[in-house]
Amino acid sequence: MNQVLMSPIPETTDRADWRSFSLCFACYVLGGTVSTLLSVFLPVILPDLGAEGSSGAVLNAAFLYGWVGGGLGFGLIADRVGRVRALTLATALVGFFTLLSVWSTSWPMLAGFRFMAGMGVGGVLVVTTIYLSEIWPERGRPVVLGLLAMSFPVGIVLAGSLNLLVAQWRQAFWLGTIPLVLALLVVNWLPESTRWQTIRQTTSTRDQSLWQPQYRVNVVQGSIIFSAVLIGLWAVFSWTPSWVQTLFTSDVDARQARGLTMMLFGMGGILGGALSGFLVNRFGMRTTLLATFASCLLACWLLFGTNRVFSPIIYAETALLSLCFGVSQGTLSSFIPLLFPIAIRATASGFCFNIGRILTATGVFFVGSLVTVFGGLDKALIFFSLTFALAFIATWFSRQATSSN
Repeated sequence: MNQVLMSPIPETTDRADWRSFSLCFACYVLGGTVSTLLSVFLPVILPDLGAEGSSGAVLNAAFLYGWVGGGLGFGLIADRVGRVRALTLATALVGFFTLLSVWSTSWPMLAGFRFMAGMGVGGVLVVTTIYLSEIWPERGRPVVLGLLAMSFPVGIVLAGSLNLLVAQWRQAFWLGTIPLVLALLVVNWLPESTRWQTIRQTTSTRDQSLWQPQYRVNVVQGSIIFSAVLIGLWAVFSWTPSWVQTLFTSDVDARQARGLTMMLFGMGGILGGALSGFLVNRFGMRTTLLATFASCLLACWLLFGTNRVFSPIIYAETALLSLCFGVSQGTLSSFIPLLFPIAIRATASGFCFNIGRILTATGVFFVGSLVTVFGGLDKALIFFSLTFALAFIATWFSRQATSSN
């Protein structure tokens, strides 16, 4: 018997649901802010700690590896001890080790703190998504998860704003007190997922391996879809400013265009995440994903394949592409968890999300090398846009994700 069908499914929202969403949204926003905090203040952090430029790469890598480890580990923890306890611990890790960074006396010490903070962020992103997917009524679930997905870029914007308000990096890292407060609110105010509680009481621990034969196909397909989208997204996001630069002869004009295109990526991501839930409710999750991946592929070809000199049309094409990116991320926040039963949902989703991040870091690394192979950055980016075709194919053959899984 399908274990999920034995658990109560809420049909309407109440004040407790919105309070839960508000806390999850705040935790997710702080995840985006803490993730970006180091990059924003890196030019002043390195001289203060007597470090060289290469140390900055290590600091960033430490956070990313922690993020992957936290996404994998906290998914497992959430399936074992509950969503609320896991989210409390993950949020506390974000705050505690961000706060400890204030007293860093060397860059290796800061790298260790950033690794642990990254683990917390990875956990927050997985557990909040799983938690809301279980407590929210089915009709409004895609909208809520789309709004949750847009909170990460909101956090990135806040990190940039903090840079304008605070000059000293150690003062900025006092931001860690906020996640600590949020952790206290989470543990005292969030009700545990009743669906997880029901499944926990009726499911044997030996049935909670994501590599059980009945789950294996969805794990592979979910990993392929999320990895393909992330590789394409980050290749484009990371290298578009460099591509824009190649269209100009004047560095002054190029600098302005680079800044505007990156702003469009951020705004499009926020808007796309907000719209994704409404599109899912109107057209269905699978149809929305297929249309979005096809649109990403088309938008990449328009942007990188048809422009040889800079013109205002590039801004419109960038906005279209970023909107598609946002829709894909918001929809995948609903699609991936619902490929799996509640007993292994957090573990499996954490695996799919974070295997994707490992492959993304590896794949994007090769963009620069492929410029020489293909004879230009535009052609290399078009090549990486083919990952959306892979995501389209994998989604086409995937099993329909539904709340009854």
